[in-house]
Amino acid sequence: MIYALRHRTTYSYGAPVTFARCVLRLTPSQSASQTVLESQIAVTPQPASAQDGVGAFGEHTRTVTIDVPHETLIIEARSRVDVHAAPVGDPVNSYPWEVVRALAYESRALGPEGPAAYLYPTRRTPAAPAITDYARASFSPDRPIIAAAVHLMQRIRWDFVYDPEATTVSTPVQEVFKARRGVCQDFAHLMISSLRGLGLPAAYVSGYLRTVPPPGKPRLEGADATHAWVSIWCGPDHGWIGFDPTNAMLVQNDHIVLAVGRDYADVAPIDGIILAPGAQTLEVEVDVIPEGDPLPQPRPARAAG
Repeated sequence: MIYALRHRTTYSYGAPVTFARCVLRLTPSQSASQTVLESQIAVTPQPASAQDGVGAFGEHTRTVTIDVPHETLIIEARSRVDVHAAPVGDPVNSYPWEVVRALAYESRALGPEGPAAYLYPTRRTPAAPAITDYARASFSPDRPIIAAAVHLMQRIRWDFVYDPEATTVSTPVQEVFKARRGVCQDFAHLMISSLRGLGLPAAYVSGYLRTVPPPGKPRLEGADATHAWVSIWCGPDHGWIGFDPTNAMLVQNDHIVLAVGRDYADVAPIDGIILAPGAQTLEVEVDVIPEGDPLPQPRPARAAG
């Protein structure tokens, strides 16, 4: 499946910003299951400098510096990506999860494709006994790891309510677990925390999810969104497999990967610093358009008043 992607972020400031330095992770990932056909990033105002690089987990980065006063910053990324994920296969035909745990700790692969970096707690995915115990109900002795992970993913979907008003980007995962509410970032962190508590390697994935407009309705411009899910190392034969706890679905050709890390802090699409007083507002518009689909229609104008 080939997708055309547009990710436009607009920062509006209450007072002129005199300096900004941003790290952009907006170029989709290149992998065995995903090919980047085209990718470009435009920044307004024009940066004084832009440097491309590779992050600690293999993600493509662009660091831009803006040194002219500005009240609006617009960052727009456009890409064409071919997603061709291999079928996962029968979940019961995978290693018992205890075997995967032992293999992960024995692995000598220290790069971003190996399991070692994704075994240990982080600030956003801490060790929490109650969360680990929650996962144990899915990981009974000798259960195949894919089947166990599917069951855990489904339980999170059943037990937790998607509520964009319940959390912020910095809400601790323990609070999400207690409230049983959150968004995709929260559910990904929750699942990762529970898996690492069992000694299993789990990674945080940022990207996009193909969405379908309601029947009879046009696809609206900018109406899609960024998404987050979990990738679990399931042993040397199966490798990394994606699980989407927000939607209780295995990751296949409807998911487009931007970056992979230990948690959100490793893969934030945009982070950095600005020098300015006053408040700021943020607007994000995302389009995920399968090749051959009609172009999105402009969103209705907001009513005055």
